[in-house]
Amino acid sequence: MNAPLRRVGLVVIVLFGLLFANLNWIQAYKADDYRNSDYNGRVQVAEYERKRGNIEAGGTALAVSKETGGELKYLRTYPGGPKYAHVIGYKPVNLADTGIEESENEFLAGTSDRLIGDRLRDLVTGDETAGANVLLTISKQAQDVAYEQLRKNRLGVKKGAAIALDPSTGAVQALVSMPSFDPDPLASHDTDEATAAFNELQQDPDGPLKNRVLKEVLPPGSTFKIVTAAAALENGVTTETKIPAGPSWTPPTSGQPIGNAAPSICPEAEVTLMNAVTESCNTGFAQLGVRLGADTLKEKARQFGFDQDEDDLTVGRIGEDGESVATSRTGSMENADGSVDPAALAQSSIGQRDVRMTPLQGALIAATVAHDGRQMSPYLVSQILGPDRTTNYYPTTKPRELRQPVSGEVAADLRAMMVSAVENGTGRNARIGGYTVGGKTGTAQDGDKPPHGWFIGFALDKDGKPVSAVCVVLESAGDSGSAEAARIAGQIMRAAIASPGSR
Repeated sequence: MNAPLRRVGLVVIVLFGLLFANLNWIQAYKADDYRNSDYNGRVQVAEYERKRGNIEAGGTALAVSKETGGELKYLRTYPGGPKYAHVIGYKPVNLADTGIEESENEFLAGTSDRLIGDRLRDLVTGDETAGANVLLTISKQAQDVAYEQLRKNRLGVKKGAAIALDPSTGAVQALVSMPSFDPDPLASHDTDEATAAFNELQQDPDGPLKNRVLKEVLPPGSTFKIVTAAAALENGVTTETKIPAGPSWTPPTSGQPIGNAAPSICPEAEVTLMNAVTESCNTGFAQLGVRLGADTLKEKARQFGFDQDEDDLTVGRIGEDGESVATSRTGSMENADGSVDPAALAQSSIGQRDVRMTPLQGALIAATVAHDGRQMSPYLVSQILGPDRTTNYYPTTKPRELRQPVSGEVAADLRAMMVSAVENGTGRNARIGGYTVGGKTGTAQDGDKPPHGWFIGFALDKDGKPVSAVCVVLESAGDSGSAEAARIAGQIMRAAIASPGSR
């Protein structure tokens, strides 16, 4: 055989080898992906042969499946409507699943290995046993209040978010992102109708599909001062230590002075750390942050959960995949040559500059302070019950500690300062009769937009046990935004406390 033919033969052998390798790759490694693809029509028909399990909260079904008599035998509907859209997500025919519908799909669809007994029984009986039912931690009362208060806030703000947690367990009591949307059109069996509904929502400039609680980050403003205060308490400062303050302060190397929200706020040359938190003293915390240094501040923020791209921080079933969470970040505090920029550090210490935070992170900060410095992993799924509602495939969730950012002693000092901020300072609107409430407001500048209004806080019962922690943000709400956020937070915590089963 001459050389050209040998080369051709070698090329053909190599091509056949590549084809064989690709075939094995598809059949062995990628088989499940193709078999379970949302775009596999046979899988879609098979999936709709079995009635999908309910998603429920407080004994009420928020996502159910109804018989259609068509090729796709069951239609997914959402009696909870827009109020629960960002909690549950949606299950479309040709679009991607989201939320609990995605993270618990195997149980809801009845395809989980844990349901093998049901499927074996179906082989004998010829039945198609329904999928399992997912029970959520959500308090219906707290969710109702959070949704209505955000939707009808006194400032007429259209965009915002609220989340409430049980500080002792991490169980999510309420989760609302506004504006919201109706999931029903997205689950329509008319794929053209569903696609048109999705495109309309996707193109809405207010972003109703965005889960602002988990996936959107904004400058947190003065709520970040709790992190700065925690770093100070661990570095020789006490609640009664006097720190430099004053009506205005210009950081070294910067010509831009930092002032307070009003002339009446800490005009003195020095104030105690307690008063600095109570009054929300910008000049005091800016100078304190520069004194602590960028490394100290960034490390304390990291310990609370900032700057951590961790795969396990999802919100669904504890210890399992759930709705992913955007990373809260402290941003840059350095010059181009790597040296610390005092002006950037000063602004970052009061939650400005490049600091960005999710509402979930804000709630976790408040929950950590309330729970003696222990931060619990947030979760939404409490139980998974079989179609017969007696088989418990996922027993009542056991809480899991995520991290301990501060000691019990530091947490106690932070609690005292946050309680003072509600009783004597900027967070008065969050007060709840018969409970001790602590919190911190934040008014965050964000470019040319009106400032965002924030509030993070917690409620303790008469025995000092934490019963709820919350974060509320109203986007571009103006100077009154933080006071309105505090009022809404108080209403949500009151509803969470009054829910059946609350302590």
